[in-house]
Amino acid sequence: MGSLRLTLCTGLLVVAALTPTAHAVDDGPGVSVTPASPAPGDDASLRVRGCTGSQGTAASTAFVSDARLTGSQGTLGGETRIRSSLQPGAYTVRISCGGALITGTVTVVDKSSAQFTDSAGSGSPATGASPVAPVRAGGGGTAHFATVATSGSGPDTVQAVTGLALAGAAAAAVGLLRARRSRGTD
Repeated sequence: MGSLRLTLCTGLLVVAALTPTAHAVDDGPGVSVTPASPAPGDDASLRVRGCTGSQGTAASTAFVSDARLTGSQGTLGGETRIRSSLQPGAYTVRISCGGALITGTVTVVDKSSAQFTDSAGSGSPATGASPVAPVRAGGGGTAHFATVATSGSGPDTVQAVTGLALAGAAAAAVGLLRARRSRGTD
């Protein structure tokens, strides 16, 4: 009875793995900043949609230095720091990538009203002092990996489905072998 249950569960797993899933609709080129409203001195992550190349640059008067962007499949990401001396307000962000120019806006808020989310999910006022310029630290043997996009380094859909199908087939084979052994027909 246990092998029948194992076989049925494996079959359900394979069916679930092969069922199409919904994907988010990409609404064209755009820039998103995390946190959405950084304060002066905060680190900010940028995500840019609509780039044809695998590298780009984001520039703004709000940034300490231009952000180097890397990625693939139309999406690039990178990090920068918001200038410590900025006044709250909206600042234009210009992204150049693959010969295209994409613009967006970053809204800088007062340090006392900035919020961050900790690992427990509670919002607390952001505190602490930040340097005025990026800190250049040695990368040793890992410096190369800082410039390589990691978003496309995992298995793609075909590889994941193939792996699940093989795992399902192996589980079914184990279940059948256990059933034969329990009947004594080994």
